[in-house]
Amino acid sequence: MPRPRTTLLALTVLAGGSLVAGGPASAAPGDAPGAAPPERRALAVGTGGAVATVDPDATQVGLDVLAAGGNAADAAVAAAAALGVTEPYSAGIGGGGFFVYYDAATGEVTTIDGRETAPLAMGADAFLDEAGDPIPFAEAVSSGLSVGTPGTPATWVTALEEFGTWSLADALGGATRLADEGFVVDETFRQQTAENEERFRLFAPTIELFLPGGALPEVGSVFRNPDLAETYRLLAGKGVDPLYTGELAEEIVATVQDPPEAEGVAEVRPGLLEAVDLALYEAPLREPTRVDYRGLEVYGMAPPSSGGSTVGESLNILEPFPLASLPDVPVLHAYLEASALAFADRNAYVGDPAYNQVPLAELLSDEFARERACLVAPDTALPKPVPAGSPDGEYAPCPAGEGPTAEEGTEGPSTTHLTVGDAAGNIASYTLTIEQTGGSGITVPGRGFLLNNELTDFTFQAADPTRPEPNLPAPGKRPRSSMAPTIVLDDGEPVLALGSPGGSTIITTVLQTLVNRIDRNMDLAEAIGAPRASQRNTSAVSAEPAFVDAYGEALTALGHEFTVVEELGAATGIEYLPGGLVLAAAEVERRGGGSAGVVHPVVGPEAPGAGELAPPLGG
Repeated sequence: MPRPRTTLLALTVLAGGSLVAGGPASAAPGDAPGAAPPERRALAVGTGGAVATVDPDATQVGLDVLAAGGNAADAAVAAAAALGVTEPYSAGIGGGGFFVYYDAATGEVTTIDGRETAPLAMGADAFLDEAGDPIPFAEAVSSGLSVGTPGTPATWVTALEEFGTWSLADALGGATRLADEGFVVDETFRQQTAENEERFRLFAPTIELFLPGGALPEVGSVFRNPDLAETYRLLAGKGVDPLYTGELAEEIVATVQDPPEAEGVAEVRPGLLEAVDLALYEAPLREPTRVDYRGLEVYGMAPPSSGGSTVGESLNILEPFPLASLPDVPVLHAYLEASALAFADRNAYVGDPAYNQVPLAELLSDEFARERACLVAPDTALPKPVPAGSPDGEYAPCPAGEGPTAEEGTEGPSTTHLTVGDAAGNIASYTLTIEQTGGSGITVPGRGFLLNNELTDFTFQAADPTRPEPNLPAPGKRPRSSMAPTIVLDDGEPVLALGSPGGSTIITTVLQTLVNRIDRNMDLAEAIGAPRASQRNTSAVSAEPAFVDAYGEALTALGHEFTVVEELGAATGIEYLPGGLVLAAAEVERRGGGSAGVVHPVVGPEAPGAGELAPPLGG
């Protein structure tokens, strides 16, 4: 169907306890340097559907689709394509991701595995040098060796075919215009460019695209990407076949096998990707993970993502604890202990299920969770790292950990997440990535997008060669991920959805936000904005300064140790409220602030008060 243009719609935000109007506006063509970036809003409430992303232009593209009659799948694909324009260092058609979808008509949750795959020529020793030692991580990242077969384009086509009502051409319309017209550079985009400038200067097409005139883009200038606009037009006209079997596939393979170094730059490692890898790629449908928590059904992404299994196991471990009746410190202590235990099991057992026997049912069983939960003491933190449990189906009342103590691995802190809910109750929770901020740093010449470095998510070398390592490279294998797009239902009806970027901290960001919303009775915006900490079975908890200031002393007294990090994650979410309202929420400050919007905002006397934004969830 033709995609009508729609006017910009006001958003609503919580400010000083009341809802007020405001909203994002896309950069107009011809905006002069010095233009103000579009305004970001962290909370919106209204009707007609909701979109939450990290970027106001992408949120607006998604809202336009909903306003024009598209559903949540259509809007999610459109917003993701727009993020490929405005968040090119985090997402794009050179990467992959995981798409979790609730279909209101059937009441079913389905997932799409758009994870990148290793080339068929890649073996377990791909990231080892001639002496058998792991090559330096930074060297592996900025190379052709790190590039896996992109899964994002196949994910979009699958989502539209399975759940959507729009064609790919229609869904790409807003993002194509955005790439042509440009967006206003903000401080976050400039900072991300600056942080990657050294490695961007390794590759001639990356310099040309992201360092215009050889310099960093200026805040307030308009950044246009006509090459990406033309690539989107190619996909709109011919579908994704050019990227997997046609001219674009040939260009991607050539770029990976012979990275386009800038003049005077030493040769970087070539990659192993071949045409056959692209031609064989599929984005399969997978059954979601599911756990029941406080009477709610929590759905997530199954392996090769560890997000659904680790969030789910953590919630199962927390289920016996009456968190809603406890003060903040005991709640947060239990949260940190549960996530450490679940990460121990994640590191030991989760990988690509096509290559490993992942004991998923046992990891998510109530019996295994009870065995793990009995290790959590109310007044003492477990020594870290804790050993993995034994999800073998035979459980004792309270055994000590018996499994291996496996390493977490290395994942970049980038990625992006978007959440969409439409008026019919369909929900898309979609996390997509090119891995590190800036991916491999390699831009496909003349095509306007960066290639991923997803294969560095593999474990380069087994820590203990006598034990199986589920995340070693292998031909066609999908590296383990921490992406955790999540959907929560109540007796089959949609309640909320959320997700976040952040590498392995994605899991703890999603988990903590769920605990904040369900057990600590925060509204979704408060749950997202609260100070964060992340315990991933490491000796010290990674925590934001505000978390340490508020809770560090009391938790240290229980035995927790802390390492301060500037920020963790950049979550977005939506929630269906009583009375037919829908709420969208994003970050206030993290990653420069996110963007939440609804199709028809409610303002004035009809707007819910702050106390009505957090109805009790579960039982």
